[in-house]
Amino acid sequence: MSEANGLTAKLSNSEAVRQRSGLPTLVGITGGIGSGKSTIAAELAKRGFPVYDTDREAKRIIVLNPAVRSQVETLFGSDVFDGDTYLTHKVAAQVFADPDLLLRLNRIVHPAVKFDLEHWAKDKPLCFVESAILFESGLQELCDKTVYVDAPEELRIARTVARDHSAPEQVRARIQAQNNDARRLADIVINNDGSRTIAELADELISQL
Repeated sequence: MSEANGLTAKLSNSEAVRQRSGLPTLVGITGGIGSGKSTIAAELAKRGFPVYDTDREAKRIIVLNPAVRSQVETLFGSDVFDGDTYLTHKVAAQVFADPDLLLRLNRIVHPAVKFDLEHWAKDKPLCFVESAILFESGLQELCDKTVYVDAPEELRIARTVARDHSAPEQVRARIQAQNNDARRLADIVINNDGSRTIAELADELISQL
C-alpha cells in the first residue's frame, strides 16, 4: 500500500473520524523564493496526495470566473487577456510601474482563491495547499496545520539563479522584500539545506502532522 493510501485509509469523510484520528485535513505549505516548497509539494503530489497550487489555480480563476475576469479587465485593460490566456507579463509591467495595482489585484483574486480552495478541500481526507503568500492572503485560516520550508539564503539564491537565469543581486533583493513573518507563524518548519533528499523532507513533513 502506498504512503498516501495508507494515510487515507486512516481517515474518513466523517468529521468525527477526522477528529479522532488527530490528523489534519488541509495543510498549508509556504516558503520564500528558492526554498524548495514547490519541489516538496510536487513530491507529495507524486505520492498521491491532493495538492492545490495557488499560482496555477489563481490564473484559472482569473480566466474562467466571469466576475473576477471582469474586475481584472477593469483594472488592467482587456489586453491582459489573449482569449483564455492570462498574460501575466503585461500585468507585471503595470504593477511594477504602480505598486498600488498589486494591492487592488490581490483584493480581487485572494477572496476568490480562498473560496475555491475551501470547496476544493471539502471532504478530502488529507490534502495540501502550496502558496508563497499563505499568510498574506489569509489562506492559513482554512488550514489545520501550516508548514514553512526554509533554506540558507545563499542556497536559495543559487537555486533561483539556476532555475530562472536571474542575476544574483535581483534574487537577493526579492528575498529581502519578502515577508519573513511566515516562518514564525508556521506550525512546522522544514529545513531544506541540501543535506537531505526531497523524499526525506516529505517524510519528515508527514511525520510531523
